[in-house]
Amino acid sequence: MKLHIETLIQSALRALEQEGELKAVPAFIQVDATKNKQHGDYASNIALLLAKLENKPPRALAEQIVSKLPASARIKKIEVKGPGFINFFLSPEAFHQVVSAILTERNQYGRSKIGREKQILVEFLSSNPTGPLHVGHGRNAALGDIVANLLEAIGFKVHREYYVNDAGRQMDILTVSIWLRYLALLGQDIMLPANAYRGEYIIDIAKAIYAKHHDEFVIDSSDLLVDLPKDEPDGGDKEIYIDALIKRAKKCLGNRYVSVFDLGLAAILGDIRNDLSEFGVNYDQWFSEREFIKSDRVDHIITQLKEHGDVYEREGALWFRSTNYGDEKDRVIVRSNGERTYFAHDIAYHINKFERGFDLVVDIFGSDHHGYVPRIKAAIEALGIHPERLIYLLVQFVTLYRGHEQVQMSTRGGNFVTLRELREEVGSDAARFFYVMRKAEQHIDFDLDLAKSQSHDNPVYYIQYAYARICSVFRQCAEREIIYDEAQGLSHLQLLVEPHEQQILNTLSQYPDMIRRAALNYEPCLLTTYLRELAADFHGYYNAHQFLTDDHALRNARLTLLSSVKQTLANGFSLLRIEAKEEM
Repeated sequence: MKLHIETLIQSALRALEQEGELKAVPAFIQVDATKNKQHGDYASNIALLLAKLENKPPRALAEQIVSKLPASARIKKIEVKGPGFINFFLSPEAFHQVVSAILTERNQYGRSKIGREKQILVEFLSSNPTGPLHVGHGRNAALGDIVANLLEAIGFKVHREYYVNDAGRQMDILTVSIWLRYLALLGQDIMLPANAYRGEYIIDIAKAIYAKHHDEFVIDSSDLLVDLPKDEPDGGDKEIYIDALIKRAKKCLGNRYVSVFDLGLAAILGDIRNDLSEFGVNYDQWFSEREFIKSDRVDHIITQLKEHGDVYEREGALWFRSTNYGDEKDRVIVRSNGERTYFAHDIAYHINKFERGFDLVVDIFGSDHHGYVPRIKAAIEALGIHPERLIYLLVQFVTLYRGHEQVQMSTRGGNFVTLRELREEVGSDAARFFYVMRKAEQHIDFDLDLAKSQSHDNPVYYIQYAYARICSVFRQCAEREIIYDEAQGLSHLQLLVEPHEQQILNTLSQYPDMIRRAALNYEPCLLTTYLRELAADFHGYYNAHQFLTDDHALRNARLTLLSSVKQTLANGFSLLRIEAKEEM
């Protein structure tokens, strides 16, 4: 309906332009659903926005626009109010057409083609494969998956990608942590470094390696630990110690080090894949950093930056002039020891995304990446890619509560609640819904007790119960051998005059526009809010009226309305990937 009103206003503006009464027709026309129905169903502030440019009083301009609006059977009345707002009151036929559209389009209702099949890559989660996913990772996973679903719903061709950070120091720390646990299983007297990964999952991986490879990776621990620097808390530096231990492990194991590395990576990455799949999240591509940097792409990108004059040398290191492109300071891309930085790899990876033909790239990262955004945008701009083609969503942290007690999480220390444990406790439906109830940049306090409760205070239960209640009404029809005639219901929608019915019709009409806004703004919270409002409208209707009346025409009209609510709820559930439960 909103699109229809926008089209009417555009037509009026073009008519005024042709008559010389308007300088130009804007590309964007703002139309919003009203909160106060005394001001109509929709309103536009277009006259206020154009008044200064056109040098006209906004109210007079609004009246000019209204005089040129084409007639529409969907519009009952148009008013100019206040300083120049144009208010639109919909006709009953407009709402009736919504019900007809829902039951004709079914699972396509709310979908559109405004994305015009532009290709968009959504990279999300990309957690380092150094341990199981925890509840914080779950928010990033749910948000990324649902954003991708919404973009597909409005016609974009979406590619979901997980960047596997399987190169670098953290993976070496993981490998050594696993290997030391493996040696301990074989009776070696091993003290874990202060900086090692310590979770039970490390022991499980070590046991699996031993079960399959026996003593293949055994060495004498005295060879490993001799002449190493001191660790914490024995007066040493834990970072220096772990780096020395990694270097020694590589020397002692030789080629076998890569085998331990690969076994640990495969175990953790396999667990992550399974965990996400069970959470309803699947990727089109798992992009390996290690494989990527084996190519010459990173060096090629550094060469390009040099040729553009965007690289200089200082203190033996190579620096990218990111301040030329809005960053707060220049950034190192090659260290003085000749090693490329992670930032250099990331520049090349982002250029690779665009080289693969994607029109837009969406990165969904944790809020701790805030400082990373300007430097990546600077790099792609230096290489000729408009920075607006790269969209960043920074996801705030999740605080988990059991009752009134906050649960602390630390992946390295092993004291954390995994995503799998969360799903087992509250279910995937509740987890996905709760994760996206707020904007990405807003912090979430995850209330386990609420997520598990079967009450109207639990939003997931509340909306699923609305769907189940509608299903129960149709089961009652079958049990009482009442024949539901959808065609008759559609032809008698004018009988739906009760305030509850009018409210539901109004809410149903807003679904397509809400999907468009949720997708284009990358805000799944608009969908969860909408579903809660639609469920509230239905529950109020259910408690106030009888559906299976003796009046055949009214009964079928009401059942048709219920059918359209059921379909719209199902469509929203599908985008969230939560279950439409027929019984609860």
